[in-house]
Amino acid sequence: MNKNCTVYKTMDFVGKKWTVLILLEIFKSKDNTKRYSEIKNSIPEITPKVLSTRLKELEEKEMITKSIDTKEFPISCEYSLTDQGEDFLKIVQKIKEWTLKWNIKNPHCESEKCKDCKF
Repeated sequence: MNKNCTVYKTMDFVGKKWTVLILLEIFKSKDNTKRYSEIKNSIPEITPKVLSTRLKELEEKEMITKSIDTKEFPISCEYSLTDQGEDFLKIVQKIKEWTLKWNIKNPHCESEKCKDCKF
Protein backbone atom coordinates (compact mmCIF):
# COMPACT_ATOMS: atom_id res chain seq x y z
CA MET A 1 0.00 0.00 0.00
CA ASN A 2 1.18 3.50 -0.79
CA LYS A 3 2.25 5.38 2.35
CA ASN A 4 0.63 8.54 0.96
CA CYS A 5 -2.78 6.84 0.86
CA THR A 6 -5.35 8.42 3.19
CA VAL A 7 -6.34 5.02 4.60
CA TYR A 8 -2.71 4.13 5.25
CA LYS A 9 -2.05 7.44 7.02
CA THR A 10 -5.24 7.20 9.07
CA MET A 11 -4.63 3.63 10.21
CA ASP A 12 -0.99 4.41 10.94
CA PHE A 13 -2.12 7.12 13.35
CA VAL A 14 -5.16 5.56 15.04
CA GLY A 15 -3.58 2.11 15.05
CA LYS A 16 -0.87 3.18 17.46
CA LYS A 17 -1.14 1.38 20.76
CA TRP A 18 -3.29 3.20 23.33
CA THR A 19 -4.54 5.96 21.00
CA VAL A 20 -8.18 4.83 20.84
CA LEU A 21 -8.23 3.84 24.52
CA ILE A 22 -7.02 7.30 25.54
CA LEU A 23 -9.81 8.90 23.51
CA LEU A 24 -12.33 6.52 25.12
CA GLU A 25 -11.10 7.39 28.61
CA ILE A 26 -11.57 11.09 27.93
CA PHE A 27 -15.01 10.37 26.42
CA LYS A 28 -16.10 8.40 29.49
CA SER A 29 -15.69 11.37 31.79
CA LYS A 30 -18.66 13.47 32.79
CA ASP A 31 -17.80 16.41 30.53
CA ASN A 32 -15.41 14.75 28.04
CA THR A 33 -12.50 16.16 30.03
CA LYS A 34 -9.88 14.32 32.08
CA ARG A 35 -6.63 15.15 33.80
CA TYR A 36 -3.41 13.41 32.87
CA SER A 37 -3.38 11.49 36.17
CA GLU A 38 -6.97 10.30 35.66
CA ILE A 39 -6.11 8.94 32.23
CA LYS A 40 -2.95 7.29 33.59
CA ASN A 41 -4.90 5.68 36.45
CA SER A 42 -7.53 4.39 34.02
CA ILE A 43 -4.90 2.72 31.84
CA PRO A 44 -2.32 1.46 34.35
CA GLU A 45 -0.38 -0.53 31.71
CA ILE A 46 0.61 2.59 29.74
CA THR A 47 3.93 4.19 30.56
CA PRO A 48 4.03 7.92 31.37
CA LYS A 49 6.27 8.55 28.34
CA VAL A 50 3.91 6.82 25.92
CA LEU A 51 0.88 8.55 27.43
CA SER A 52 2.55 11.96 27.06
CA THR A 53 3.54 11.16 23.48
CA ARG A 54 0.05 9.97 22.50
CA LEU A 55 -1.59 13.01 24.11
CA LYS A 56 0.73 15.31 22.15
CA GLU A 57 -0.07 13.44 18.92
CA LEU A 58 -3.81 13.64 19.58
CA GLU A 59 -3.48 17.34 20.30
CA GLU A 60 -1.48 17.90 17.09
CA LYS A 61 -4.19 16.08 15.11
CA GLU A 62 -6.78 18.31 16.86
CA MET A 63 -8.68 15.37 18.31
CA ILE A 64 -8.19 16.74 21.83
CA THR A 65 -7.35 20.06 23.40
CA LYS A 66 -5.12 20.69 26.39
CA SER A 67 -5.84 23.30 29.00
CA ILE A 68 -3.42 24.22 31.76
CA ASP A 69 -4.62 25.51 35.10
CA THR A 70 -1.90 27.57 36.77
CA LYS A 71 -4.14 29.11 39.43
CA GLU A 72 -3.31 26.44 41.98
CA PHE A 73 -0.32 24.34 42.86
CA PRO A 74 0.39 21.80 41.57
CA ILE A 75 -0.34 22.98 38.04
CA SER A 76 -2.82 20.69 36.34
CA CYS A 77 -3.48 19.82 32.70
CA GLU A 78 -6.84 18.74 31.42
CA TYR A 79 -7.54 17.11 28.11
CA SER A 80 -10.87 17.47 26.32
CA LEU A 81 -12.31 15.94 23.19
CA THR A 82 -12.78 18.22 20.22
CA ASP A 83 -15.65 17.85 17.76
CA GLN A 84 -13.23 15.90 15.57
CA GLY A 85 -12.43 13.53 18.45
CA GLU A 86 -16.11 13.01 19.18
CA ASP A 87 -16.80 12.29 15.49
CA PHE A 88 -14.01 9.72 15.45
CA LEU A 89 -15.49 7.96 18.48
CA LYS A 90 -18.76 7.58 16.56
CA ILE A 91 -16.77 5.48 14.10
CA VAL A 92 -15.35 3.43 16.98
CA GLN A 93 -18.91 2.86 18.19
CA LYS A 94 -19.87 1.59 14.72
CA ILE A 95 -16.87 -0.75 14.78
CA LYS A 96 -18.07 -2.09 18.12
CA GLU A 97 -21.55 -2.69 16.67
CA TRP A 98 -20.04 -4.49 13.68
CA THR A 99 -17.84 -6.62 15.93
CA LEU A 100 -20.77 -7.64 18.13
CA LYS A 101 -22.81 -8.53 15.07
CA TRP A 102 -20.19 -10.53 13.18
CA ASN A 103 -17.30 -11.58 15.36
CA ILE A 104 -17.52 -11.42 19.12
CA LYS A 105 -20.46 -12.50 21.21
CA ASN A 106 -20.11 -10.58 24.43
CA PRO A 107 -23.26 -10.28 26.58
CA HIS A 108 -21.45 -7.78 28.79
CA CYS A 109 -21.17 -5.32 25.87
CA GLU A 110 -24.42 -6.14 24.10
CA SER A 111 -26.45 -4.16 26.60
CA GLU A 112 -27.76 -0.76 25.57
CA LYS A 113 -24.73 1.03 27.05
CA CYS A 114 -21.65 -0.83 28.13
CA LYS A 115 -20.55 0.20 31.61
CA ASP A 116 -16.91 0.06 30.53
CA CYS A 117 -16.74 1.99 27.25
CA LYS A 118 -20.05 3.93 27.62
CA PHE A 119 -21.14 2.98 24.08
